[in-house]
This record gives sequence, C-alpha cells and structure tokens, in this order.
Amino acid sequence: MSTRFKPKFNIKKGDTVVVITGDDKDLKKPRKVLEVIIDKSRVVIEGVNIVTKHTKPSAQNTKGGILKVEAPIHISNVKLWDAKAGAGAKIKRVRENGKLVRTSKKSGEVIK
Repeated sequence: MSTRFKPKFNIKKGDTVVVITGDDKDLKKPRKVLEVIIDKSRVVIEGVNIVTKHTKPSAQNTKGGILKVEAPIHISNVKLWDAKAGAGAKIKRVRENGKLVRTSKKSGEVIK
C-alpha cells in the first residue's frame, strides 16, 4: 500500500459490524471489532476467522500448546451494523456542529 496518504476507514475499534463475505458470513449476527490494522486494510473481529496457533513453552507461557486466535480479515468484507434498520449499512460522513459524524445511509441514524 502507498505510504504517502493514510487511508480513512469508516470502521473503528469497538464498532459492531456484520461479515458480508467469506467463511464466517452472517448478515444478521452483529460482531465487535477488536482491532483495525490501517496500513494493511484489515480488521480483527470477535469470533471470526479463527486459526490455530502453535506456541512453544516460554517464560510467560510455561506449557505452550495450541491456541485458537482470531486472524484479521479484509476491511471490505465487513459492513457497519445499523441497529435501527437491523442490518448492515453503508456509511456517510456528515459535518454537524463543526465535527464529522458517521451516519447510516439506510436509516439516517448517527453511529456512535
């Protein structure tokens, strides 16, 4: 990705989203965003894209073993959840009182 301009995404950490494509596709189940990786255009979502990670024993983890962790998916595979409409919705940015606010195109509801 180009390092000249930092991309702006409508999805932030803590938002509720729906997965619209992939193995974990579920258009009616909202999930929470745990992390947004801006430079790679990816998001980590709670309970989505679970992978097994093999860890060696170390000072912090004396047993080691196999862990189940969430791996990132591309940000284009998720939509923000609109609670009023009860579905995923596209987002537009509107300036209210000098501040940019994210609003749903479906219901017009402001997203906190």
